[in-house]
Amino acid sequence: QVQLVESGGGLVQAGGSLSVSCAASGRTFGRYAMAWFRQAPGKEREFVAAITWSGGGIDYADSVKGRFTISRDNAKNTVYLHMNSLKPEDTAVYYCAVSRTYGISRSTIQYDYWGQGTQVTVSS
Repeated sequence: QVQLVESGGGLVQAGGSLSVSCAASGRTFGRYAMAWFRQAPGKEREFVAAITWSGGGIDYADSVKGRFTISRDNAKNTVYLHMNSLKPEDTAVYYCAVSRTYGISRSTIQYDYWGQGTQVTVSS
């Protein structure tokens, strides 16, 4: 089993920046894709960003493109999400996910492991 632990969430003012990270431990494997999803109360879990193992393939949701940056450090089995120009609508629990495949996807179906989530709250 792979365990994913998110950290770095918190409260930030609109227009500010915040970075969250997700470290994988346990039974890890190579060539896996990692992604970030988020879920606000009463809403469906939505795709935020994804990155391939090599970092050569990256995808962003339209709502965050140009504001968020996803990156990873394979030596640390960690994926990061750097969030700039935050908006109140970015408020959600942010989840990281790992796919056993090398491809990236916007669908939750393609991801095999999930973190517990970290709360990001953007105030106005």
